[in-house]
Amino acid sequence: MTVLLDTHLLLWAAGFPDRLSADARDILNHPDTKLVYSAASLWEVAIESGLGRADFVVDPRLLRRGLLENGYTELPVTGAHAVAVDLLPDIHRDPFDRILVAQAQAEGITLLTMDEAVGRYPGPIRVV
Repeated sequence: MTVLLDTHLLLWAAGFPDRLSADARDILNHPDTKLVYSAASLWEVAIESGLGRADFVVDPRLLRRGLLENGYTELPVTGAHAVAVDLLPDIHRDPFDRILVAQAQAEGITLLTMDEAVGRYPGPIRVV
């Protein structure tokens, strides 16, 4: 299974794996799981860490390098992903979460999230 991690899960997987649920750890550690992160998550980390948010205190360059070194695949944001956002129901206002949902839908991959609101979108989304 190919899974796209939302930004918080990505940060926890990279730096605080003990914060992950048992279900999330099982999925991430399964040998058949292909791990994917979105360039949008790096963008979000860069913005939020620059604003001083305590839960985003990480250098996005180091995060990217560590993810790639640990076998994650980077998913760029494409025009197709961007325009797919306008088809999403108005469930969640966060633009970063909305682009992740659109990417998961467009690519046919499972988005892993802890956010119950994101989990209400149709498509391949799993709340862990």
